[in-house]
Amino acid sequence: MARRPGSSSRGPARPDRLAPQAVTSARRPQTPDKSPKPASPDPSLVLLGEFGRPHGLHGEVRLKSFTGEPLAIAGYGPLHASDGRTLELEDARPAPGGSPDLLIVRVKGVDNRSGAEALNRITLAIARERLGQAEDEDEFFLTDLIGLTVEDPTGTVIGTIVAVPNYGGGDLLEIRPAAGGPTALLPFTKAFVPTLDLAGGKVVADPPEDLFAPPGPKPADDPG
Repeated sequence: MARRPGSSSRGPARPDRLAPQAVTSARRPQTPDKSPKPASPDPSLVLLGEFGRPHGLHGEVRLKSFTGEPLAIAGYGPLHASDGRTLELEDARPAPGGSPDLLIVRVKGVDNRSGAEALNRITLAIARERLGQAEDEDEFFLTDLIGLTVEDPTGTVIGTIVAVPNYGGGDLLEIRPAAGGPTALLPFTKAFVPTLDLAGGKVVADPPEDLFAPPGPKPADDPG
């Protein structure tokens, strides 16, 4: 579960136009802080985490948690693994020196390094119906946003949400324009997306005018 950030009370809700380096068009960040969360191939499943390298010799393994409270991933019981297995986490603790969403976990039935190595890059998911409904209007499951229609404040359809990536600076809505063409990225905050209507199958966005504008020419001193 994630939360849609609100706007700051110390300044305007949003600028008229974003700075050139802001990630709001079809361009992607050149050196993202994080890789986007992998997408579940099954829309009925919600991704909760992804295994990394083994930790030690006795079956522990690193796990990147996608849950709002990282350690909560250990409380969901049996989970669907991307290799077809059903796995259950027996223990989880924060990884030393890592980011808050990086854990050290133990998997039921895995008690050696070779078993932990076999988990590397495998994702864990849960059936959407097991998660229930968010209790707060600004809490949401990312999977529920995929496919929603995006309207501007006048009610004009401007596109459809096709993904919700996160490159380290917060969730973004990847929007496919209704008129066709490359997708664009819009920060998923109250400032840019003031209305979220899951029941109505839509969001109302207040995007910058150049949301779908093609990226400008690369600066001469850009090494990329």
